[in-house]
Amino acid sequence: MQTIAIIAHDGKKPEMVQFLNENRNILDSKQLKIIATGTTGAKTEAAGYKVEKLLSGPLGGDAQIAARIAEGLVDMVIFFRDPLDKHPHEPDIFMLMRLCDVHNVPLATNPATARLLIKGLE
Repeated sequence: MQTIAIIAHDGKKPEMVQFLNENRNILDSKQLKIIATGTTGAKTEAAGYKVEKLLSGPLGGDAQIAARIAEGLVDMVIFFRDPLDKHPHEPDIFMLMRLCDVHNVPLATNPATARLLIKGLE
């Protein structure tokens, strides 16, 4: 079973839920495991998805996902970042992105790239 990690900064959470709903058929057909940072996971769960929720990003959720990437437990990351806002956990964000590169894990940071990754699952 493939695992997808989803993360969205506060201003991007509705966009993440919309993206998941637009791609529900593909996600459901592949029976993917979804893990998420806390609040993103809660919003995703409220939209009807089964999600393993980790800590909130600023409280260590980004680092938890990064650790799973390093352990080879994540196959894809969709991270809707808000590049126009400051984030107190910026080092964790950069670590997560760096580990995706180190471990060759596909990373989408916007809906256009995420659509391409999801289409690749078909």
